[in-house]
Amino acid sequence: MSALTLAYRFAPRRRRNGLQEQREELLLPGTVQVIHPDVTAAEAIEDLKALPRGMYVLFMVMAPVMGLVFALRGPRAFLDEDLVVEDLPSTLRAEMMADNPLEHALTDRRDRRLLDALGEIHAERGDEPIRVAVVYGAGHVPAIVSGLRDRYGYRPREAEWLTVLIPA
Repeated sequence: MSALTLAYRFAPRRRRNGLQEQREELLLPGTVQVIHPDVTAAEAIEDLKALPRGMYVLFMVMAPVMGLVFALRGPRAFLDEDLVVEDLPSTLRAEMMADNPLEHALTDRRDRRLLDALGEIHAERGDEPIRVAVVYGAGHVPAIVSGLRDRYGYRPREAEWLTVLIPA
């Protein structure tokens, strides 16, 4: 897991990878409150250990290799054919990953953590007309939309998509 997360930090520094480094101080006014509802490495590993043993071992063997490839080649090595914004999976790989146990292990707790943070904002400021930016990948959007609908009756009215993986 360390190699994989290190790759996410290292990859934007290599211009040819086509990633834009997201630095909050450059993107947001200093008065904007920023929260980071995320899982720890220990929590991520705990979720991965709940996978079938063979899948867990395979992932743990492949993670450093994937991290190295990501750091050297950038996101296109894994994501090019799936970089679309659609309601339904549009590629065979996206369809296969849509209900994959590995995908759930990597995202479910993170999605719950984000929904809990949004719930705190709702409790504190739900009677005010405010805007909240959620800077998570598009793969998390279905869980966010359904979670906010189920918990608070929210319905999407508008959205703005920003490209954070920019091809070189």
